[in-house]
Amino acid sequence: MKGAYSLGLALVVIFLGACTSLRAQSPEFVPEIDTNVTLNSYMRTYLVTKDDRDAGATSQFSVGPSLQFYLKPLIRMKRIAAFDLDDAVARPLVVEDGYRYLISPGEPSTQRMQPMATSHFPLRAGFLASDRNRADLDWKGGVFTWRYRNKLTIQRTLDVGGYHFIPYVAAEPYYTSQYRKWSTTDLYIGGLFPVGKHVQFNCYYDHENNTGKSPNQPKNYVDLALQLYFSAKKK
Repeated sequence: MKGAYSLGLALVVIFLGACTSLRAQSPEFVPEIDTNVTLNSYMRTYLVTKDDRDAGATSQFSVGPSLQFYLKPLIRMKRIAAFDLDDAVARPLVVEDGYRYLISPGEPSTQRMQPMATSHFPLRAGFLASDRNRADLDWKGGVFTWRYRNKLTIQRTLDVGGYHFIPYVAAEPYYTSQYRKWSTTDLYIGGLFPVGKHVQFNCYYDHENNTGKSPNQPKNYVDLALQLYFSAKKK
């Protein structure tokens, strides 16, 4: 078990170093903590605390809970996602709603409702695809704005010396009501690194291009999310 912990943490460090060297421009570091609690076979809640830089935000902290509902897992997808601590990826459909409170220095706070629906599809050769449809419904200083986001992710589990981690790639365009167009695109390359039964690291590089304002505003981020998984179900 100690060997798996050491290898998992070593891979996290190597991956972060590789992501940082992808671009000459120094990326910004974005930390995150996600605490997940499974309530029963069809419901889970989680709390997110994050240094949120979505859509070009320069400095923004967000915190808030979400509640997920999902269908029974498919046997084929359970095999593909056997080493991912997030058991929701084995479900064909996950729907959820969440609330986020966002704080930015020198600006009014934002109240956000965040409904989303995610479909998962098994592919050939052990690959798994996820299609997430998400809305950000924001109230800030008495003004309402919204964004629609569609994120497509493809992942596959790899075995390195008996340790299993999950690399992935993803793309996510945003439609923003403020600019009335598809104003932001995020491209991700990352990996999920499980450590034991309750801890998983999600490390990823994010290249974001924001065309809402002129000139374009490209940003580069290295994100590290600590994902914690617990269960309230009776055994």
